[in-house]
Amino acid sequence: MATDQHTPSSLADDRLRGVNEIAKFRGEPRRRTQYLIDSGKLPHGREGKTIVASKRVLLAHWAELTGGEL
Repeated sequence: MATDQHTPSSLADDRLRGVNEIAKFRGEPRRRTQYLIDSGKLPHGREGKTIVASKRVLLAHWAELTGGEL
């Protein structure tokens, strides 16, 4: 299966666990990422007490905010 650089090939490649991983992927400070999660402005979920996110969903969210620019 061919994938481009923005398409994860497995769940392990797609998932981000914890605010620190999400912030690093986004290239923003942890506090800003936590604020966006707490205010419901960033797509995420929870596994128990751990905040989780999908790289693919975050990229799609960014594309929607910026009119398709990744």
